[in-house]
Amino acid sequence: MRTLTSIQGNSQRLDGGAMFGNAPRALWSRWIEPDERNRIPLACRTLLVQDGERNILFEAGVGAFFEPKLKDRFGIVEEEHVLLAGLAEVGLQHTDIDVVVLSHLHFDHAGGLLSAFQPGVAPELLFPRATYLVGAAAWKRAQHPHFRDRASFIPLLNGLLEVSGRLEIVSLDTSPTLGDGYTFHLSSGHTPGLLLTEIDMPGGPVVFAGDLIPGTPWVHLPITMGYDRYPELLIDEKQELLGDLEHRGGRLFYTHDSKVALSGVARDERGRYSAVDPQARLDRVAY
Repeated sequence: MRTLTSIQGNSQRLDGGAMFGNAPRALWSRWIEPDERNRIPLACRTLLVQDGERNILFEAGVGAFFEPKLKDRFGIVEEEHVLLAGLAEVGLQHTDIDVVVLSHLHFDHAGGLLSAFQPGVAPELLFPRATYLVGAAAWKRAQHPHFRDRASFIPLLNGLLEVSGRLEIVSLDTSPTLGDGYTFHLSSGHTPGLLLTEIDMPGGPVVFAGDLIPGTPWVHLPITMGYDRYPELLIDEKQELLGDLEHRGGRLFYTHDSKVALSGVARDERGRYSAVDPQARLDRVAY
């Protein structure tokens, strides 16, 4: 049996204007109220899939590897490595994870692969049994980032993944490590080679939406982030995915939504998409 559990990672508070691109504050503040510094709360949620005897983790969140100065700059809230505590709550340690699937290697999605900050101590790569899956284009981007987004990557992490001997570069829409029941969709609007995994479930497919659709407000087609490399391409990709999922009764898993882990997709008579049947958390659900 295949079950889904949402696991919280470290949370962030980032500038609302950056998170909503060219949408005015008068609009996006209806969905998420900013604080006095114009920041909005963001989750770095991961998805644990327990598939038979295997523990598969989708992303690792931002983690706690940043030194204090950068921790404040990037709005990391907690001191401890929250993902590890979340895994412990469901009876697991990072050493129990068999596969980690990374949609891309921006620090807020991959930083949790590293141990928590300690003064004078280099971070270590966690999950020593896991095979790490990264899309080919996303891996290339992490190795040769553009000036615009190079601050989003962790140079140290690339080398640690390579020398682990457990890095699998994904170039097709399936992976021999994951096997049947998992299909990849590629997106390049946010960053080249964003890997979105579709998981077959009895009640319909679940897609780990990554930064294509980071939360329920971004289900609205025109809404993009200031961090997106190609916003118009992203909207086209989002429209295609949403139309497909709405037709097939699929659902979206959100990594950055502070309140919603999973929702369905609906389209009204004017063609506007919205998130429906929101679930705040998943606890070994099999639907």
